[in-house]
Amino acid sequence: MQFPPPESNNVSSSQNASSITRRNYDQVRESMHSAISMNKTEILDAALNDFSEGYFVLPIESRRKLLVTLAREYDLSREQVRELMKQYLGLELPSAVDSGHEEEGSFSAFYRIERNLRHSLKPMYEVLFERLNTHPGGLRFLSIMRADILSFLEEENIAALRALDSYLKEKLITWLSPANLQLHLITWDDPASLLEKIVAYEAVHPISNLLDLKRRLGVGRRCFGYLHPAIPGEPLIFIEVALMKNVAQTIQEVLWDDPPIPECEATCALFYSISSTQPGLSGINLGKFLIKRVIDVVRKDMPSISTFATLSPIPGYMSWLLSKLASAERSDSTFKEHLLKPEEESALIDAAGELATGKNGMEVMCKLLASPKYEWTNSAQLMSVLNTPLMRLCARYLLQEKKRGKALDSVANFHLQNGAMVGRLNWMADRSDKGLKQSAGIMVNYIYRVENIEENVQSYFSKGQTQASPDVRIYLEVIYCLLEFL
Repeated sequence: MQFPPPESNNVSSSQNASSITRRNYDQVRESMHSAISMNKTEILDAALNDFSEGYFVLPIESRRKLLVTLAREYDLSREQVRELMKQYLGLELPSAVDSGHEEEGSFSAFYRIERNLRHSLKPMYEVLFERLNTHPGGLRFLSIMRADILSFLEEENIAALRALDSYLKEKLITWLSPANLQLHLITWDDPASLLEKIVAYEAVHPISNLLDLKRRLGVGRRCFGYLHPAIPGEPLIFIEVALMKNVAQTIQEVLWDDPPIPECEATCALFYSISSTQPGLSGINLGKFLIKRVIDVVRKDMPSISTFATLSPIPGYMSWLLSKLASAERSDSTFKEHLLKPEEESALIDAAGELATGKNGMEVMCKLLASPKYEWTNSAQLMSVLNTPLMRLCARYLLQEKKRGKALDSVANFHLQNGAMVGRLNWMADRSDKGLKQSAGIMVNYIYRVENIEENVQSYFSKGQTQASPDVRIYLEVIYCLLEFL
């Protein structure tokens, strides 16, 4: 029989661990200060190594403390900025009659203070970012550091830390410009280490086994990734493409077991999965550049391909709809939003039977869709009754529901801001548990028409306009008729 150590030993052990953590934190903080302040190459390299290696040893709470310290103590000097602004506002603008040598002398003070202002508006932690970017492994380390910053900001909105994140994000956008990225066609012949990362990072349709991976990299399929020289052997983002005769309506058509069509017969390049591998690059739209680059490459290599489209999930649809249904039940009759037509309500109540009961159709619908086992998908009658309202409300969600003037759905916003249009809604396109949970199995085709991409981008950003095909807009006409009826 083993007995726990005496309480005094536990206390002593805890104190020792705390002492070691504090000592490690002090050492990492000192190496961080050296990496910012030192200039000698050999000392600087050692300090950057000590800082990056020591950072990974720190527990999460110590990392948080260190990053807050970096954000607050190595920020810009606002006293200096205010003083320079006072000097600048105190200068008199040269008169219009000044010319030649007199004009140069009149403006020299402006140029000097403007130069000093630009320098003073740069926080001291910029030096650390710049030096890490040129240090071996530094860019990957900065990505990991930003992932930590984002997770800490989710827990607590610290203004200085948010400013640090904003500054680092701007730096990463510059360093990860398309000119610095390499497009790579990922094939079965690539190193196993790279293929393992494709399996691990696939975020849309999980890769079940090696046979599944080989199929996605084989005939009739393409996989492209963006690589950066500073992070070799690991794609920052990758996209999977299916070469098909027509735009697929279900994911089963893409992830099938049958042999693919001959590539020479393909007329459509279907983007069915795009995955980012670095959480620290969140908010940096590498996918926009990747899609455009892949379209250019496919058009050049396969002139027979004339259609570029996606088969995309709608991850926010069910949560939005269930929230709407629940809100309607809480509202009184004056403000209640009727999401169903009277005939749809009665048909739904009849079809649901004992599977879901409620005082009206919306309550029944909410219970059916919220069921964790998705029993409604086992009834052909329920599937038929739910088809029309779910497709209509999905069109409304994609085309009309906004957040800050942009599409509420994250995937919709991604493709629309890249210049796509909403092409078609597909009923029961993804019957997986994930597909049913996210969007009742509905998927959407976004269409990239090369000649309209830039025009669509402009109208989306400037006017918040969502481009959609007549096949999708007809659902909105049904909504308007329903509102008029009510």
